[in-house]
Amino acid sequence: MTVHFIGAGPGAADLITVRGRDLLARCPVCLYAGSIVPKELLAYCPSDARIVDTAPLSLDDIEAEYAAAEAAGQDVARLHSGDLSVWSAVAEQIRRLERLGIGYTLTPGVPAFAAAAAALGRELTIPGVAQSLVLTRVSGRASPMPADETLARFGATGATLAIHLAIHALDRVVAELTPLYGADCPVAIVARASWPDERVVRGTLGDIEAKVAADPIERTAIIFVGPGLSSEDFRESALYDPDYQRRFRGRD
Repeated sequence: MTVHFIGAGPGAADLITVRGRDLLARCPVCLYAGSIVPKELLAYCPSDARIVDTAPLSLDDIEAEYAAAEAAGQDVARLHSGDLSVWSAVAEQIRRLERLGIGYTLTPGVPAFAAAAAALGRELTIPGVAQSLVLTRVSGRASPMPADETLARFGATGATLAIHLAIHALDRVVAELTPLYGADCPVAIVARASWPDERVVRGTLGDIEAKVAADPIERTAIIFVGPGLSSEDFRESALYDPDYQRRFRGRD
Protein backbone atom coordinates (compact mmCIF):
# COMPACT_ATOMS: atom_id res chain seq x y z
CA MET A 1 0.00 0.00 0.00
CA THR A 2 1.27 3.45 -0.92
CA VAL A 3 0.11 7.02 -0.33
CA HIS A 4 0.59 9.05 -3.48
CA PHE A 5 0.85 12.79 -2.78
CA ILE A 6 -0.21 14.59 -5.94
CA GLY A 7 0.12 18.25 -6.78
CA ALA A 8 -3.28 19.08 -8.26
CA GLY A 9 -2.07 22.24 -9.95
CA PRO A 10 -3.41 25.76 -9.49
CA GLY A 11 -7.07 25.13 -10.23
CA ALA A 12 -7.97 24.20 -13.80
CA ALA A 13 -8.61 20.46 -13.94
CA ASP A 14 -6.57 20.04 -17.12
CA LEU A 15 -3.44 21.49 -15.49
CA ILE A 16 -2.82 18.37 -13.44
CA THR A 17 0.12 16.34 -14.75
CA VAL A 18 -0.46 13.16 -16.75
CA ARG A 19 1.23 11.19 -13.98
CA GLY A 20 -1.04 12.74 -11.37
CA ARG A 21 -4.14 12.02 -13.43
CA ASP A 22 -3.12 8.39 -13.97
CA LEU A 23 -2.46 7.88 -10.26
CA LEU A 24 -5.90 9.27 -9.44
CA ALA A 25 -7.42 6.85 -11.93
CA ARG A 26 -6.03 3.79 -10.22
CA CYS A 27 -6.29 4.60 -6.50
CA PRO A 28 -9.33 3.23 -4.65
CA VAL A 29 -9.09 5.99 -2.03
CA CYS A 30 -8.74 9.72 -2.68
CA LEU A 31 -8.19 12.36 -0.02
CA TYR A 32 -8.46 15.90 -1.32
CA ALA A 33 -8.39 19.41 0.12
CA GLY A 34 -11.94 20.38 -0.78
CA SER A 35 -11.58 24.02 0.15
CA ILE A 36 -8.98 24.69 -2.55
CA VAL A 37 -8.95 21.72 -4.94
CA PRO A 38 -11.62 21.82 -7.67
CA LYS A 39 -14.10 18.97 -7.57
CA GLU A 40 -13.70 18.55 -11.36
CA LEU A 41 -10.46 16.70 -10.64
CA LEU A 42 -12.40 13.96 -8.87
CA ALA A 43 -13.78 12.89 -12.24
CA TYR A 44 -10.41 11.20 -12.81
CA CYS A 45 -10.99 8.91 -9.81
CA PRO A 46 -12.49 5.42 -10.22
CA SER A 47 -16.28 5.52 -10.08
CA ASP A 48 -16.29 3.42 -6.91
CA ALA A 49 -13.44 5.23 -5.15
CA ARG A 50 -13.78 6.28 -1.55
CA ILE A 51 -13.45 10.08 -1.69
CA VAL A 52 -12.75 12.06 1.46
CA ASP A 53 -12.74 15.84 1.75
CA THR A 54 -10.00 16.67 4.24
CA ALA A 55 -11.00 20.32 4.70
CA PRO A 56 -12.85 19.66 7.99
CA LEU A 57 -10.37 17.04 9.22
CA SER A 58 -7.52 17.35 11.69
CA LEU A 59 -4.08 15.86 11.02
CA ASP A 60 -4.98 13.03 13.41
CA ASP A 61 -8.11 12.33 11.34
CA ILE A 62 -6.06 12.24 8.14
CA GLU A 63 -3.55 9.90 9.72
CA ALA A 64 -6.43 7.61 10.69
CA GLU A 65 -7.57 7.53 7.05
CA TYR A 66 -4.08 6.47 6.00
CA ALA A 67 -3.98 3.77 8.64
CA ALA A 68 -7.40 2.43 7.60
CA ALA A 69 -6.36 2.33 3.95
CA GLU A 70 -3.14 0.56 4.89
CA ALA A 71 -5.11 -2.05 6.86
CA ALA A 72 -7.32 -2.60 3.81
CA GLY A 73 -4.35 -2.73 1.43
CA GLN A 74 -5.66 0.21 -0.60
CA ASP A 75 -3.49 2.81 -2.27
CA VAL A 76 -4.36 6.42 -1.51
CA ALA A 77 -4.26 9.42 -3.83
CA ARG A 78 -3.69 12.51 -1.68
CA LEU A 79 -4.54 15.63 -3.69
CA HIS A 80 -3.01 18.95 -2.68
CA SER A 81 -3.41 22.24 -4.51
CA GLY A 82 -0.57 23.68 -6.59
CA ASP A 83 2.79 21.98 -6.14
CA LEU A 84 3.87 19.90 -3.17
CA SER A 85 7.19 21.65 -2.60
CA VAL A 86 5.82 24.83 -1.01
CA TRP A 87 3.12 25.45 1.63
CA SER A 88 1.51 22.07 1.05
CA ALA A 89 1.52 20.68 4.62
CA VAL A 90 2.96 17.48 3.17
CA ALA A 91 6.01 17.41 5.46
CA GLU A 92 4.07 16.63 8.62
CA GLN A 93 2.02 13.97 6.85
CA ILE A 94 5.18 12.30 5.56
CA ARG A 95 6.60 12.29 9.08
CA ARG A 96 3.54 10.45 10.34
CA LEU A 97 3.58 7.98 7.43
CA GLU A 98 7.21 7.15 8.16
CA ARG A 99 6.30 6.61 11.80
CA LEU A 100 3.58 4.17 10.65
CA GLY A 101 5.88 2.46 8.15
CA ILE A 102 3.64 3.41 5.21
CA GLY A 103 5.27 4.08 1.84
CA TYR A 104 4.62 7.22 -0.17
CA THR A 105 5.46 8.98 -3.44
CA LEU A 106 5.39 12.64 -4.46
CA THR A 107 4.14 13.80 -7.85
CA PRO A 108 4.78 17.51 -8.53
CA GLY A 109 2.11 19.85 -9.79
CA VAL A 110 1.95 23.15 -11.67
CA PRO A 111 2.70 25.79 -9.01
CA ALA A 112 0.31 28.67 -8.50
CA PHE A 113 2.94 31.30 -9.28
CA ALA A 114 3.52 29.75 -12.72
CA ALA A 115 -0.20 29.81 -13.52
CA ALA A 116 -0.36 33.39 -12.29
CA ALA A 117 2.54 34.41 -14.52
CA ALA A 118 0.73 32.84 -17.46
CA ALA A 119 -2.35 34.88 -16.58
CA LEU A 120 -0.18 38.00 -16.70
CA GLY A 121 1.30 36.96 -20.02
CA ARG A 122 4.76 37.65 -18.59
CA GLU A 123 8.10 35.98 -18.13
CA LEU A 124 9.20 36.75 -14.59
CA THR A 125 12.94 36.77 -15.34
CA ILE A 126 13.85 39.62 -17.67
CA PRO A 127 17.41 40.01 -19.04
CA GLY A 128 19.30 42.74 -17.25
CA VAL A 129 16.30 43.64 -15.08
CA ALA A 130 15.29 40.67 -12.95
CA GLN A 131 16.91 37.26 -12.80
CA SER A 132 15.65 36.06 -9.43
CA LEU A 133 12.19 35.20 -8.18
CA VAL A 134 11.52 35.03 -4.44
CA LEU A 135 8.56 32.93 -3.31
CA THR A 136 7.50 34.09 0.12
CA ARG A 137 4.56 34.93 2.35
CA VAL A 138 3.73 36.85 5.50
CA SER A 139 3.07 35.51 8.99
CA GLY A 140 -0.40 34.12 9.51
CA ARG A 141 -2.39 32.08 11.97
CA ALA A 142 -1.30 28.75 10.48
CA SER A 143 2.43 29.44 10.58
CA PRO A 144 4.63 32.39 11.63
CA MET A 145 7.55 33.48 9.48
CA PRO A 146 11.11 32.87 10.73
CA ALA A 147 12.62 36.06 12.13
CA ASP A 148 15.10 36.54 9.28
CA GLU A 149 12.62 35.87 6.46
CA THR A 150 11.08 39.32 6.07
CA LEU A 151 9.77 41.26 3.10
CA ALA A 152 12.34 43.95 3.85
CA ARG A 153 15.23 41.50 3.60
CA PHE A 154 13.98 39.97 0.37
CA GLY A 155 13.01 43.34 -1.06
CA ALA A 156 16.49 44.70 -0.44
CA THR A 157 17.73 42.43 -3.23
CA GLY A 158 15.51 44.12 -5.82
CA ALA A 159 14.33 40.71 -7.03
CA THR A 160 10.81 40.00 -8.21
CA LEU A 161 8.71 38.90 -5.25
CA ALA A 162 5.83 36.46 -5.51
CA ILE A 163 4.04 36.92 -2.20
CA HIS A 164 1.57 34.16 -1.39
CA LEU A 165 -1.16 34.04 1.25
CA ALA A 166 -0.90 37.77 1.88
CA ILE A 167 -3.82 39.52 0.19
CA HIS A 168 -5.27 40.22 3.66
CA ALA A 169 -2.05 42.07 4.50
CA LEU A 170 -1.72 44.14 1.32
CA ASP A 171 -1.31 47.31 3.36
CA ARG A 172 1.65 45.78 5.18
CA VAL A 173 3.20 44.61 1.91
CA VAL A 174 2.93 48.10 0.45
CA ALA A 175 4.28 49.78 3.58
CA GLU A 176 7.32 47.50 3.82
CA LEU A 177 8.24 47.46 0.14
CA THR A 178 7.61 51.04 -0.99
CA PRO A 179 10.79 52.38 0.65
CA LEU A 180 12.79 49.70 -1.20
CA TYR A 181 11.18 49.61 -4.66
CA GLY A 182 9.59 53.05 -4.86
CA ALA A 183 5.93 53.99 -5.21
CA ASP A 184 6.04 53.62 -9.00
CA CYS A 185 7.22 49.98 -8.85
CA PRO A 186 4.83 47.68 -10.77
CA VAL A 187 2.54 45.37 -8.83
CA ALA A 188 0.30 42.64 -10.22
CA ILE A 189 -2.20 40.64 -8.22
CA VAL A 190 -3.59 37.41 -9.64
CA ALA A 191 -6.54 35.89 -7.81
CA ARG A 192 -7.59 32.28 -8.42
CA ALA A 193 -5.16 31.73 -11.28
CA SER A 194 -6.52 29.34 -13.94
CA TRP A 195 -9.98 29.10 -12.31
CA PRO A 196 -13.03 30.25 -14.30
CA ASP A 197 -13.25 33.38 -12.13
CA GLU A 198 -9.55 34.25 -12.44
CA ARG A 199 -8.89 37.94 -11.88
CA VAL A 200 -5.89 40.18 -12.52
CA VAL A 201 -5.30 43.60 -10.96
CA ARG A 202 -2.32 45.65 -12.14
CA GLY A 203 -0.97 48.80 -10.57
CA THR A 204 1.95 50.16 -8.60
CA LEU A 205 2.92 50.19 -4.97
CA GLY A 206 1.47 53.68 -4.92
CA ASP A 207 -2.05 52.82 -6.12
CA ILE A 208 -2.62 49.07 -5.72
CA GLU A 209 -4.34 49.39 -2.33
CA ALA A 210 -6.95 51.76 -3.72
CA LYS A 211 -7.57 49.51 -6.72
CA VAL A 212 -8.15 46.45 -4.55
CA ALA A 213 -10.25 48.42 -2.06
CA ALA A 214 -12.59 49.40 -4.90
CA ASP A 215 -13.20 45.71 -5.71
CA PRO A 216 -11.88 43.57 -2.84
CA ILE A 217 -10.09 40.25 -3.23
CA GLU A 218 -10.72 37.92 -0.33
CA ARG A 219 -8.32 34.99 -0.77
CA THR A 220 -6.31 32.70 -3.06
CA ALA A 221 -4.20 35.43 -4.61
CA ILE A 222 -0.53 36.06 -5.37
CA ILE A 223 0.98 39.53 -5.13
CA PHE A 224 3.88 40.11 -7.55
CA VAL A 225 6.18 43.07 -6.95
CA GLY A 226 9.19 44.06 -9.04
CA PRO A 227 10.40 46.22 -11.93
CA GLY A 228 10.47 43.27 -14.31
CA LEU A 229 6.67 43.13 -14.32
CA SER A 230 6.40 45.99 -16.79
CA SER A 231 9.84 46.15 -18.44
CA GLU A 232 9.69 46.43 -22.22
CA ASP A 233 12.97 48.16 -23.14
CA PHE A 234 15.29 45.32 -22.15
CA ARG A 235 18.11 43.65 -24.01
CA GLU A 236 17.51 40.30 -25.62
CA SER A 237 19.13 37.32 -23.97
CA ALA A 238 22.20 35.76 -25.58
CA LEU A 239 20.47 32.40 -25.83
CA TYR A 240 19.31 32.92 -29.41
CA ASP A 241 21.91 35.46 -30.49
CA PRO A 242 23.42 34.35 -33.82
CA ASP A 243 26.92 35.04 -32.46
CA TYR A 244 26.38 33.03 -29.29
CA GLN A 245 28.20 29.71 -29.64
CA ARG A 246 26.82 26.71 -27.83
CA ARG A 247 27.26 23.01 -28.31
CA PHE A 248 23.77 22.42 -29.74
CA ARG A 249 24.36 24.69 -32.72
CA GLY A 250 27.01 22.49 -34.24
CA ARG A 251 29.37 25.31 -35.16
CA ASP A 252 33.10 25.55 -34.60
